[in-house]
Amino acid sequence: MSTFRNPVGPQPAKVYWRRRLIVLLGLLAVILVIVLIVVRPGSAQSAGGDDKPADTAGTAESSSPTPEPIEADGDAPACSPGSVTLTAVTDKGTYAPEETPQLSFSLVNTGTAPCLLPVGSDVQEYVITSGPDTIWSSKHCQSAPQAQEMILQPNEPVSPAPIPWDRTRSDPSTCEAERPLVPGGGASYHLAVTVGEITSDETRQFLLN
Repeated sequence: MSTFRNPVGPQPAKVYWRRRLIVLLGLLAVILVIVLIVVRPGSAQSAGGDDKPADTAGTAESSSPTPEPIEADGDAPACSPGSVTLTAVTDKGTYAPEETPQLSFSLVNTGTAPCLLPVGSDVQEYVITSGPDTIWSSKHCQSAPQAQEMILQPNEPVSPAPIPWDRTRSDPSTCEAERPLVPGGGASYHLAVTVGEITSDETRQFLLN
């Protein structure tokens, strides 16, 4: 006969049945704990991927409006004459008899921000002197001057295309007449430039042979 149904021992049979019941309940409790650990509430929902928190956050972020780039204002304030340096420029320091001096200038914005400056031929003047004598001026016989504005960036020199000087003496009364050549042979001349209210601090000296 099976000892499971009929426990054998010095104790009454009900004692052995009680012990077996306690062991069985303990085993069931252990199995239940293991099942709860392996299969947690909500794990099936996470495995399905229907309501994952990461997906929700990603959806909210992607729905946010993308900031548009802000374009800088293209306007610039007018240059202060005190913040612009003007330098008279010639392409050479000494010219042979057959060479024509090329006159220009350099503008530098010494400020810290871009500024707007009128630089057209309507506000430009080149003046050549020899001692106290004014030899030539670009304004004496100028025709059809052109207005132009330019934005000067800080500390970036700007120079216009040079203009030629035909080595003659100018005068408003001789614009339609043949003008006399100035002396060469090593004669010294000085170029000064004005752009609007700005005048070159120093003249540019050059020699004509």
